[in-house]
Amino acid sequence: MKIPLFESLWADYSRLNPQAGRIHGLFTDQGETIVNDHIALRTFDHPKLNIESLARHFNDLGYVERDEYFFEAKNLRAKYYSGPEPDSPKVFISELIAHKHSLRLQKMIASWVEGIDSQRISDQKFLISGIHWPALAFSEYEAIRKESEYAAWLACFGFRVNHFTVSLNHFIKFSTIQDANIFLKKNGFILNGSGGEIKGSPAEGLMQSSTKAENVGVRFSDGMHPVPSCYYEFAQRFPDETGNLFQGFLPDSADKIFESTDPNP
Repeated sequence: MKIPLFESLWADYSRLNPQAGRIHGLFTDQGETIVNDHIALRTFDHPKLNIESLARHFNDLGYVERDEYFFEAKNLRAKYYSGPEPDSPKVFISELIAHKHSLRLQKMIASWVEGIDSQRISDQKFLISGIHWPALAFSEYEAIRKESEYAAWLACFGFRVNHFTVSLNHFIKFSTIQDANIFLKKNGFILNGSGGEIKGSPAEGLMQSSTKAENVGVRFSDGMHPVPSCYYEFAQRFPDETGNLFQGFLPDSADKIFESTDPNP
């Protein structure tokens, strides 16, 4: 099912994350059909621009809130939304809980958000609008990253999709996450090994893996610097106790998936 908003999100995401297009092509060349399981977006817990602010754009398309998650170690809250059709991609939106960070970072976030025109936030194009504040010095980015990789990613990439996710349940040749991972590594892609390359289990209803975000050049106030951008995720879902495929997310797995944008060692 083609949804114009998701097509715009994919176009922006794939420009920032060229590996997604390469992976997409590798699987389609093998005869697979790419179906998107879910997308993820990041924001702050500022009342002007929190999870619910971004979710309104999906609510307008018939999306409804299904569950809420907390990630204490990373100071994050998240919600997931499902669409009006069975094959609608799910939407996972998270936010940084700013008051759990330094006063300096809190003030920076407040200045960034308060400087954004509310009319722009209400425009669907906001979801691919990037940053709305002056470029940081690279040293500022590094200081933020020491507090929160999540906040640092937002600081230099702003508002756009953080990752798309391939549904392995729609694959034929690479229908297990193990097969998909082997194929990806054979073709030179590095997987996120935090918590193991495969997160979750059939008993929990969901298994996930993801690539490590590749570095891209970002223009800071003191010049171009390479930083991790976006990643591509893979999900295999299993029947729950009702016999239907599990539709939610696993907090422990998602916690490790967030680390796909951590710098490579």
